Amino acid sequence: MPVEADGRLTPPSPPPPSFSAAISSSSSTRDWFFPSPSNFVHHHQSPPEFPRARSRRFSTIPNRTSPSSTPPPPPYATRRRRVVYFPHHLSPKPEQQQALPVPLPQPPPPVDSNADRPAPKKKHLLQHGTYFELLRLALIRWHFAISASFLIAALASLLHKNLSLRNQVVDLQDEIARLNIGLLACNMSSSIDFRLLETAAVDLYAGQGLKHLSLIASLALLSIPLLVFKYIDLVSKSRSSDAASEEVSLSKQLAYRVDVFLSVHPYSKPLALIVATLLLIILGGLALFGVTSDGLADCLWLSWTYVADSGNHADSEGIGPRLVSVSISFGGMLVFAMMLGLVSDAISEKFDSLRKGRSEVVEQNHTLILGWSDKLGSLLNQLAIANESLGGGTVVVMAERDKEEMELDIGKMEFDFKGTSVICRSGSPLILADLKKVSVSKARAIIVLAEDGNADQSDARALRTVLSLTGVKEGLKGHIVVELSDLDNEVLVKLVGGELVETVVAHDVIGRLMIQCARQPGLAQIWEDILGFENCEFYIQKWPQLDGMQFEDVLISFPDAIPCGVKVASCGGKIVLNPDDSYALQEGDEVLVIAEDDDSYAPAALPTVWRGSLPKDFVVPKSAERILLCGWRRDMEDIIMVLDAFLAPCSELWMFNDVPENEREKKLIDGGLDLSRLVNISLVNREGNAVIRRHLESLPLESFDSILILADESVEDSAIQADSRSLATLLLIRDIQAKRLPYREAMVTSVQRGSFSQGSWIGEMQQASDKSVIISEILDPRTKNLLSMSKISDYVLSNELVSMALAMVAEDRQINHVLEELFAEEGNELQIREADLYLREGEELSFYEIMLRARQRKEIVIGYRLCNAERAVINPPAKAERRRWSVKDMFVVIAEKE
Repeated sequence: MPVEADGRLTPPSPPPPSFSAAISSSSSTRDWFFPSPSNFVHHHQSPPEFPRARSRRFSTIPNRTSPSSTPPPPPYATRRRRVVYFPHHLSPKPEQQQALPVPLPQPPPPVDSNADRPAPKKKHLLQHGTYFELLRLALIRWHFAISASFLIAALASLLHKNLSLRNQVVDLQDEIARLNIGLLACNMSSSIDFRLLETAAVDLYAGQGLKHLSLIASLALLSIPLLVFKYIDLVSKSRSSDAASEEVSLSKQLAYRVDVFLSVHPYSKPLALIVATLLLIILGGLALFGVTSDGLADCLWLSWTYVADSGNHADSEGIGPRLVSVSISFGGMLVFAMMLGLVSDAISEKFDSLRKGRSEVVEQNHTLILGWSDKLGSLLNQLAIANESLGGGTVVVMAERDKEEMELDIGKMEFDFKGTSVICRSGSPLILADLKKVSVSKARAIIVLAEDGNADQSDARALRTVLSLTGVKEGLKGHIVVELSDLDNEVLVKLVGGELVETVVAHDVIGRLMIQCARQPGLAQIWEDILGFENCEFYIQKWPQLDGMQFEDVLISFPDAIPCGVKVASCGGKIVLNPDDSYALQEGDEVLVIAEDDDSYAPAALPTVWRGSLPKDFVVPKSAERILLCGWRRDMEDIIMVLDAFLAPCSELWMFNDVPENEREKKLIDGGLDLSRLVNISLVNREGNAVIRRHLESLPLESFDSILILADESVEDSAIQADSRSLATLLLIRDIQAKRLPYREAMVTSVQRGSFSQGSWIGEMQQASDKSVIISEILDPRTKNLLSMSKISDYVLSNELVSMALAMVAEDRQINHVLEELFAEEGNELQIREADLYLREGEELSFYEIMLRARQRKEIVIGYRLCNAERAVINPPAKAERRRWSVKDMFVVIAEKE
């Protein structure tokens, strides 16, 4: 084979017609005519001399050893030849690029491996390598597409051929059947309507064409998505190969659009499943229509059965129907798997939504609580008791906590819900969507709890919550009860909420209540009975039959309730507590009473009651007092101002806490206290720790009339820690007081202490408690049992009392005005009076008679406590029955502040 000047090989000249005969007559083998490549490249010998006769046969072959005798190329040399590039180590050397003779069969000589070779060009190699790489990638890309197309075409052709043969067999069978029928008809009748036979034949051929068309259409529709996806993939790869292009590939754009569609439209997944199922049924029906003799409707129904149940294709006969039925069944399994996944995801999302509290609450006239704090347990208990008469109610709690955690904490509360359902939801009261989720517009009352922690931050969050509630478009059906921590923020919250808002300032209420209880021991238990729903509480109701009756007669008109005031309709619904006896009820007025429940009382006929006269005039004992405050609260300036209004002149207020003395005055002034305006009290500062005995021993504990142990501000966030600190301070103070009692007084009470065990310290502390009153602020209701059993101190359940007030205002917002007046510095308040102010020793009187005697001092008697009883009785039954009283008994009254 000759080699051209550029190193390429050219095919040899075609042999003459007698070439094969000459070769066959030669004695040598035919292998010499097909030499190896090495013979073409490395053979250095000159060609041998051929015989003359054979030389004449090869006279058309030029003598390539002589460049001057080169003949013109043969005609076929102008055709396109395949160019083959050899590697450089196989390319002929420059000196070897000469005419190569036809090699003989002998083996080639050894090749010198150390022969000089021209140095390769790296740039040329790099260009050829890049070209081959691009060519290879292009071939690989189109290889799969061409292979898939050929495979689909081959399968379609095979299937079509098979189906055509089968259809031809069926057609022949049908033709035979028709011919038999025609032959039978010829035998039976002499006349035959050949036009009917021709029409039937035409219809038959038309149906067969339609079947073929349906089969081709189903295959084409099935192949179009594959080709489209392949085209998108090729276009995306061609774009990605261009480094300078910054456009997003078509496949990514398509995937993005699909993701957006599935995420934006909630029903996109079921819709895609339905579309895929319909396409599978239609394509399968068309394919079955093309391979079977059934009608189109029957084929569509059969396709649906294959999709619904993959085992229905077992009865198929023939290769075509079986292949189509298996394909449809396989698609049906995929559709079923997709449907199962969608159903499983939907069920999981629903249960996850229920578990996390994301579902909507469909309730009406329910109580909504926003927030979470330590007061929630007591609040739920009071609401459950209030709804007991109605057979139970619904309370919805929404807080920024996990629903399961809230339900677990509520389940640990040790009280009976009495038919009330508590529903928990996770959400923020600052988001309107979350507020709509708990049906805020249909709630009859909304309670906003203060957060534990900083007072200003808690009130700021309460203010934002009120703003969110007032922004509800549907409006609010009920009122809003907001718990605040600082009295200074009350005005701002009422300004934002308007008439919808009722505020309960927790610290202010507890501070005033502790002062009242310190001046009147036993008042804490009475407030606990009145504020809670377990015993008697305030109710307001209209009684038209009492119109025109004076308030003095109204007092004795209710056998099961005690009237305390009147809601005057002519004054815009203002509640007048403890009105004059001569006030006559007008149309529209309502009566404020203390009763067990709202349906447990009603007016009755007026009884005959003997008024009588008071045994003596009441003189208000006004003497200077010495009071000790242990601990520091953030509303200390409010407590000081209230004490200055209540106490007699020349009284002393001792403050004992761990706040440095130079910082106390600054904090009080920053809180709004003007020390120069204090009239009745003088401040005495002592610095120390209330749980260290030697610090307490430096105080004259035996000389104080009242001691108030406050929940210190440093441990106020933890109820258990604050109660532990208060309890330790109480025990230390009582022990120090007992040790400082005179020996003579201790001997007098030794018999009384004999009833105790060897731990007679309880008896000593009880005897010390008779000398001074200690009021402890308790946050955890469980600590109450310890103090009530020891009887060494009165207590104030701050969290529980605040929860009671919140529940009462939530049930009836009008009660908030009553509580505000009872806790204020002016107006009416609860007081405990001695019995000798109303009766004489051994005198028999009914409770109605005592009520009328108390009206001579403009007081309303609401209960009593016998001298040998531990608790007071509020709203006693059988008020018309007479009984013998003792001057040591105590009466609870509502009277004006002195």
